[in-house]
Amino acid sequence: MKNRISPLTLYTWLVGLSVAVLLISNLASTKMFDFFGTGLVMDGGAVIFPIGYVLGDVIVEIYGYARARRIIVLTVAMNLLAALTFLVVGLLPPGDGWENQEAFQAILGFMPRLVLASLVAFLVGQLLNALVFQRLRDTGFGKRFLWWRAMGSSLAGNSVDSLIFTVIAFAGVISTYQLFALVGLAFLMKMAGEALLLPVTYAVVRQIRKIVPESADPFTVTA
Repeated sequence: MKNRISPLTLYTWLVGLSVAVLLISNLASTKMFDFFGTGLVMDGGAVIFPIGYVLGDVIVEIYGYARARRIIVLTVAMNLLAALTFLVVGLLPPGDGWENQEAFQAILGFMPRLVLASLVAFLVGQLLNALVFQRLRDTGFGKRFLWWRAMGSSLAGNSVDSLIFTVIAFAGVISTYQLFALVGLAFLMKMAGEALLLPVTYAVVRQIRKIVPESADPFTVTA
């Protein structure tokens, strides 16, 4: 009995989801929110960003570091295109009757700095995450336990990602105390989010393995 989803279709969906998660995260990051009344601020991208690391782990697990690296670079390129588009559109003069220029600029006009922070952090963090994941997988202990390579790689990737993003995006905008608190909170939230989503990672990998067995080339399996 043939699978309803082909390996190539599956790969296409994973690439699209990778691009979408980062793009949505960038848009959501334009809003800051109070962290449960503590007075510490978080950016809205933290709500969805842990999914990006789960997705990254799944891609490395199934397709290996080389293909994961290509997806990461493509994701960054597509989000850069979106950022440039928002920048150009924001510079265009508003048409008659359209009174939302200030609102547009207030939300998307802040995108260049946020996107620069997000793309640099994503590129470095995800490449490090994928590399560490692959290195752990190549060890006997790491190959046996998906949770070990997933959390171990995220520990490295999330720490670098949180630091780079926060410093580039918010240095000079919020106080030094808030800046370092935001780095710590962002890291903890991403790690907690991925830990909570670890059963999802296992479930997704298990389902994908029904389509792409571990011993097979992920683009030649047809049944």
